[in-house]
Amino acid sequence: MNDPMQRVTLPNNTFIRWAFCAVMALNCVSQPLSAQELDCQVSVIAPTINNVEASVFEQLETAITEFMSGRRWTTDEFTLEERITCTMQITINKANSQTNFEGTIQVQSSRPTYNSDYNAPVLLVNDNDFDFTYAPGTLLQYSQDQFRDNLTSVLAFYAYMILAMDYDTFSLEGGTNLYTQAQTVVTNAQGLSSPPAGWSASDGKQSRYALIDNILSQTFRPLRRCYYEYHRLGLDKAYEDPAIARQSMSDALIALRNVHRIRPANYNLQTFFQAKKDEIVKMFGQAAEGERARLLPVLKLIDPGNIPVYDQGLG
Repeated sequence: MNDPMQRVTLPNNTFIRWAFCAVMALNCVSQPLSAQELDCQVSVIAPTINNVEASVFEQLETAITEFMSGRRWTTDEFTLEERITCTMQITINKANSQTNFEGTIQVQSSRPTYNSDYNAPVLLVNDNDFDFTYAPGTLLQYSQDQFRDNLTSVLAFYAYMILAMDYDTFSLEGGTNLYTQAQTVVTNAQGLSSPPAGWSASDGKQSRYALIDNILSQTFRPLRRCYYEYHRLGLDKAYEDPAIARQSMSDALIALRNVHRIRPANYNLQTFFQAKKDEIVKMFGQAAEGERARLLPVLKLIDPGNIPVYDQGLG
């Protein structure tokens, strides 16, 4: 394999990351066991809820963990070492009954970096439209061709988003089929007479609908290219040649001006930079003045919410 970091598509349409296994997993064996795709750490907190037993939220946390990490989301083969690291923090803000809840969900994911023990953040999203029903002891069930309930639909949507974005970082637009799966979750929810919040265009520009509708549009192809070039041609090459790696990362970031020009202050760019701003500052903070001067005005243009971060770290 000439490129040790490339996801290789085999005749049976499976993906492997043998280089990660060989370089970063010391316990890798010659015949690794097959595993689910996600290694998801789940936290459910209810700091202001007094009318529901704490054990309910403990059971919910266990059920979601099993749903995310115990389910096969694709037909691709993953080893234990190749699972995608991700986290979900669910905050329950209101209990309308013993089984009906309102809250928020924060979803994060990361991917390893070649020849390094550094895990690069990929997805960081805060979803404030999260109401659901859960009864202790209930088995969480999901079907790709129908909307069963809001809890499993939201979880499935983010499972596919995590996978799609991870795939996009390893091959150019490699996550398209998985984004389509996430879009199907949205479509199924829209088939309801009154969909829960977050699934419709009328729910605003920072919704699950907006997140997937944007990323699959032609306008956002520079962002998808950025995910690939920033990670594969940038971070993954930083060990070999930091200067060339930064050049690739800078080029990829500057190309996002095309997205900003058409859709300024859009949700997808916001989530990208929310995950990446600290990493960008770390990577370019010690770069030559010319490198920083080239990148800084672009970052301030397309990510104005984090101008103080960039001024302090790159100014």
